[in-house]
Amino acid sequence: MSYENLIVEQKGMTQVITINRPKQLNALNKATIQELHEALDAADKDAQTGVIILTGSGEKSFVAGADIKEFADFDPAQGKELAAKGQETLFTFLQNLSTPVIAAVNGFALGGGLELAMAAHIRVASDNARMGLPEVSLGVIPGYGGTQRLAQLVGRGKAMEMVMTAGMIGAEEAQSWGLVNHVTTQEELMALAEKIAGKILNNSGNAIAAAIRAINANYEDGVDGYAKEVEEFGNCFGTPDFKEGTGAFVEKRKANFRS
Repeated sequence: MSYENLIVEQKGMTQVITINRPKQLNALNKATIQELHEALDAADKDAQTGVIILTGSGEKSFVAGADIKEFADFDPAQGKELAAKGQETLFTFLQNLSTPVIAAVNGFALGGGLELAMAAHIRVASDNARMGLPEVSLGVIPGYGGTQRLAQLVGRGKAMEMVMTAGMIGAEEAQSWGLVNHVTTQEELMALAEKIAGKILNNSGNAIAAAIRAINANYEDGVDGYAKEVEEFGNCFGTPDFKEGTGAFVEKRKANFRS
């Protein structure tokens, strides 16, 4: 499948999806959001893809926000529809994907860009990365899950400060706050993301998907995360991966989940 705003590359069982709008610093417009949905959905359904790495083209920016020109004249009803559709199409969809997604944050991750990275399961950043949610400087608030996921990752106080000041933080500070998992040089960023992907690929894809569902359940209103864990734990016992994993352990060999 070809895309206007994305580059998709397969590296073994890892698929790299690159947002490719360098002149716009990879800003998210409606077309790119839809293409990301389609690419992520296709990768998730592909048995030959066990991990997805999401990044931005060029050296300046992961995603420098949403394309403001597309909604500058919206009224309240249109604004609500924009946020709801964006969350459903991409951000919540990404968070709940069964295939783990690593966001390789190169450069600016602002507004919708930071929201995209936060929806991924793991975040690694280049040491020149700058992150923030500047929406209040435009008279609006984050609408793609930013107010919720930022607080979940860094705590209420730091989330309040980041949102209300519209300020940016660097990669090292983001790591100390728990916003990103690892920081490295820009030259080594993709290598680090691929190294993490390789470690993930050693393990059961079925169990990883179950773990994603169980961990996400903790953040869903009205859902008992512990009960979800019990359910997913039990379901694992009925899978070929469980038989392979336990059999390999007993036989003192390395499990082969990806044959």
